Amino acid sequence: MNEEYEAVREAVRALTEKEIAPYAAEVDELERFPHEAQTALTSSGFHAVHIPEAYGGQGADAVATCIVIEEVARVCASSSLIPAVNKLATMGLLLAGSEQLNRQVLPAVAAGSMACYALSEREAGSDAAAMRTRARLHGNHWVLNGTKCWISNAGQATWYTVMAVTDPDQGAKGISAFAVHKDDPGFSVGPKERKLGIRGSPTREIYFEDCTIPENRIIGEPGTGFKTALATLDHTRPTIGAQAVGIAQGAVDAAIAYVKQRKQFGKSIADFQGVQFMLADMAMKTEAARQLVYFAAAGAERGEGKVGFLSSASKCFASDVAMEVTTDAVQLFGGYGYTRDFPVERMMRDAKITQIYEGTNQIQRLVMARALLNS
Repeated sequence: MNEEYEAVREAVRALTEKEIAPYAAEVDELERFPHEAQTALTSSGFHAVHIPEAYGGQGADAVATCIVIEEVARVCASSSLIPAVNKLATMGLLLAGSEQLNRQVLPAVAAGSMACYALSEREAGSDAAAMRTRARLHGNHWVLNGTKCWISNAGQATWYTVMAVTDPDQGAKGISAFAVHKDDPGFSVGPKERKLGIRGSPTREIYFEDCTIPENRIIGEPGTGFKTALATLDHTRPTIGAQAVGIAQGAVDAAIAYVKQRKQFGKSIADFQGVQFMLADMAMKTEAARQLVYFAAAGAERGEGKVGFLSSASKCFASDVAMEVTTDAVQLFGGYGYTRDFPVERMMRDAKITQIYEGTNQIQRLVMARALLNS
């Protein structure tokens, strides 16, 4: 880690401790959007650091972006979805969008507008190619019909990257990607899902009822949407790994502070070897996950051959570590860890989703196995 990366970490940590951490418990308890985090991240330029300078962004590389997401997740996983989803939603544009479309969308996101990513449907989760949302060209407009689900930050976003079938006879090769604006006619959002964790990040269905958008809002050529979606995930799965690392680090930090001050049998429980071994394992696995995430992120940016394997590995390993570490943190807190008076129960709930979204960890293992067998 060079000095530039460490400077990014120090700046984000100072911001999160002051502007985001004080509201994390309330955001979770009330299941409200973290407006304070959005304001703080936007004013500091950390809400979408990956956007190139040519479009008004910071031009941060993949590792720096992961550091930002990690440090925000360390205090509030819900808030970390602001920079994470902004990257997820705009990566397809950076990979395949026309210059005209990029000029329309990316400067707005760089200036503070939020973006969403719409791939999943109720009957097309892991099997994303089975989607039913349709888009047909009518004159000089595309007309979309269908429903997308599990859309993180829906209702808060201005722009939505949407996958829809344009040629039903071509399977995955008949899927195209589009940029939809929240004010486009025929577009609407549904009620919030009632979730276990990341409760400050709204998750909603979005609806397209003869939703009409200009012809030039297609991302790339017709039929290339699914390819763009897979390429996007190669770049963004490490960001979910970064979120998981941040959650795990937050749990490690909280556990260390607690065991130092908690006394049993006349001494601090930090003096007990059993507790020390748990802490050592938690920190060791968190650091291993962090290094794999950074390595995968850097590899994806360079376009290295093993990018699919490494991206899946980083997301899978880091999220499994986050679930294990937060569970151990709750254990170290004892009965107090099971209450909402301390942050580790929230971290444990938040960690679970990292094993599910952007491809379940079972799917990640399939991706990795296929990469190994086809090499």
